[in-house]
Amino acid sequence: MENGSNGEIPEDANEHCPGTQSESAGKSDSCAGCPNQEACATAPKGPDPDLVAIAERMATVKHKILVLSGKGGVGKSTISAQLSFALAAMDFQVGLLDIDICGPSIPKMLGLEGQDIHQSNLGWSPIYVESNLGVMSIGFMLPHPDEAVIWRGPRKNGIIKQFLKDVYWGELDFLVVDAPPGTSDEHISIVQFLQATGIDGAIIVTTPQQVSLIDVRKEVSFCKKVGINVLGVVENMSGLSQPLSAFQFKRITMSGEEEDLTEWVMSCLKEKAPEVLNLVACSEVFDSSGGGAAKMCSEMGVPFLGKVPLDPQLCKAAEEGRSCFSDNKCGASAPSLKRIIEKLVSAQMAERMDDVA
Repeated sequence: MENGSNGEIPEDANEHCPGTQSESAGKSDSCAGCPNQEACATAPKGPDPDLVAIAERMATVKHKILVLSGKGGVGKSTISAQLSFALAAMDFQVGLLDIDICGPSIPKMLGLEGQDIHQSNLGWSPIYVESNLGVMSIGFMLPHPDEAVIWRGPRKNGIIKQFLKDVYWGELDFLVVDAPPGTSDEHISIVQFLQATGIDGAIIVTTPQQVSLIDVRKEVSFCKKVGINVLGVVENMSGLSQPLSAFQFKRITMSGEEEDLTEWVMSCLKEKAPEVLNLVACSEVFDSSGGGAAKMCSEMGVPFLGKVPLDPQLCKAAEEGRSCFSDNKCGASAPSLKRIIEKLVSAQMAERMDDVA
């Protein structure tokens, strides 16, 4: 759909459509024979009252950031969760909104499984990890964690609208929105609902190989078409990195069986080269011979925020619902994530200062 001065224009509309919100919608000469004529003529006119309610809720939110991905399984929710943890650790007031209706993984990644949403006279209350980090997800509404959400587009759009107008976020420095992969109903809805209130932009997450970057290019094009600023692209799972001492060593026999030699290898290293055990071993997991996300960003004219290695400890932190910055376990990935987040925050703060000036 396109946004016109008199409301949305359906894709199957006649030429010279006046727009669904126009007073002449369904009544002008150009409406004759249009499949939408009767619906347009009888539909209520004027702005959607829910958008007014959303604008009022979002008036207390300084920065709104979407986290998008073209393909599933690239670690978008992990980046959303760790971004939220990091912003909260910087003493910002943070909200994390999960609009991945069919695959809500944020409750797990924030350690909030089994929590229920509560209502007050101000609206739905987010579930709080810390006093300055609130979370909202449809995952909190499911009667059982294995329950499938089998909804068509309109119902998905309805719950996203409710999350924006009925959740009492309070004063927030950042609202991070974790979206599902692709460029479908949820993405169009969140943009339409938030655009009038101002969206700072989108972070796009990818992995290095072409099969992921092909879909990420579509995500960048989507942002450009709907007027969303691309804050930058994160290349996640950019090679496997972990301490050498964390590896297992095996010999594959002629019959295909595995023989574990870890204890022997570690014993040899401790005896003959103990300093090697302090090194981090790195290996390419995905094919990045095409130049990866950095090359794509250069070609499409969008910022490249950096690379985050595939770190088993980061995966474990996500599984356990904790911040990768709270201890020294994520030594391979946490420094990379921290640099990306600091770059993002400094850019947002600089932009805010420019707006004030």
